Parts: sequence; C-alpha cells; structure tokens
Amino acid sequence: MELIQIILLSLLQGLTEFLPISSSAHLILFPALSGWADQGLAFDVAVHVGTLIAVVWYFRTQLVVMLRDWFFSVQQRRRVGDSNLAWAVGIGTIPVGLAGLLFKDIIETPAMRSPLVIAVATIVFGLLLWWADVQGKRKRDEHSIGWRDVVVIGLAQAVALIPGTSRSGITMTAGLIMGLNRAAAARFSFLLSIPVIVLAGGLNTLELIESPLPVDWNSLLLGVGLSAISAYLCITLFLKALERIGMFPFVVYRLALGVVLLWIYL
Repeated sequence: MELIQIILLSLLQGLTEFLPISSSAHLILFPALSGWADQGLAFDVAVHVGTLIAVVWYFRTQLVVMLRDWFFSVQQRRRVGDSNLAWAVGIGTIPVGLAGLLFKDIIETPAMRSPLVIAVATIVFGLLLWWADVQGKRKRDEHSIGWRDVVVIGLAQAVALIPGTSRSGITMTAGLIMGLNRAAAARFSFLLSIPVIVLAGGLNTLELIESPLPVDWNSLLLGVGLSAISAYLCITLFLKALERIGMFPFVVYRLALGVVLLWIYL
C-alpha cells in the first residue's frame, strides 16, 4: 500500500466508524472510486483495532464502573449501579453476533458489497434516521434502558451487517425511536460497538493468521495509530456537537452520497 492510501483510509475509518454514515461503505467505495487495489484483510483488522482503542479510552472510566458493577450484580444477583448498562451492552450484542455467524457467507458476497446495495441502504436508512430524529421523544438517557430497548436496538444492529446501513447510524436510529435523547443514543451506540469490534476483529484475525500472505507491520501500526487518533477526535467532537446540530447534516450527506452512487453505477 502507498503511504497516501494508508493515511487516507486510516483517517476515513476513524471518522466514519462512529458517525452515522457507514464506515464499511466508505472502505469499500473509496478504493473502488479511487482506483486503488483493495487494502486487504490485515489492514481492515488494523484500523478496527485503532477504533477499538479510541472508544475504550474515551469511555475508560465508565467501562471500569460498568464492569465492576456487573461483577457485583452477578455475585449479589441484583441490580448494582451501572450493571444494567453493562448487561444491556452484552445482551444487545447477541443478535449481531448470531446474524454474523449465520449470514457471513451471504454478507461477504460481491453482490451484497456492490455500490448499488450500498447506495440503496445509504438512502433508506438515512431517511429512517431523519424520521427518528424528528419524531423521537428524546426524553431518556442510556441509564434508563430496559429490555425492550435492548431487543430493538440489538436487532437494529444486526441489520447493519448490510453494507451502507451504518452500525452507529442504525443503533442511534433505534435508540431515538425508543425515546432516548440524541447524546444517550450516541453514547449507547458507541458502548455497543466495543464487543462488536472485538468480535469482528477476532474473526478477521483468525483468518489473517491462517493466510499465507506476508504482513507489512509498519503499514498496520501506522493504520492503528491514525485510526485511533481520528476516531477519538470524532467521538469527542460528535458528542459535543450532537445536541446542537442534530442528525440532519448526516442525513443530507447520506442522501447526497446515495444519489451520486446511483448516478454513477446505474
């Protein structure tokens, strides 16, 4: 990979992983539109490790509390502090984990990763995000999440296996529909991303270990660092600005991107 490709794709992954605009769509489309060869599995693993580092570091204090309270809740068999949020993250991950295992071969086919599928998903789920942002009551925070919320948001996250949907976008959409405020929907979406990135990265790492292809470790380390920095800045700025700007700018971007893709590939 060329240096400019490493830099741009790493920054792109870090910025789009947590914005409601689909990182997988951009990582598929950008090389295709630029004429670059596919960056390969090893690089995809590296930039996902970078985004994982970013989200864990950002929520490090809350994660420690959640894990501590979860341990006490198991020990005492009752709700303790933030144990409810920890259980919500764990159980909310089950649908996407099962869907990934059951439909992995279908999801990774060229037909599913085509620009047309990405364009349609980008537009449809962009409009759904706009509707949820306008119609949602936005009166609750993530600490009020119940089992009904967990089921709806967890199932929504499974839908994000379709390229162009956006994992963060669809989980924020579901959170808004269930009455969470914008910041709460985003924070829970980001917490929910941690086990998903771990699972996806773990599966890709196993594939990488079995691959006979050589690994450019310098490129991978650079990808980890740049994606971690850009992802951390993205999370910080997005959460600060979200209540003020809402979801509308991201909806407009998604619609514009979808229309451009349809115009190019139809």
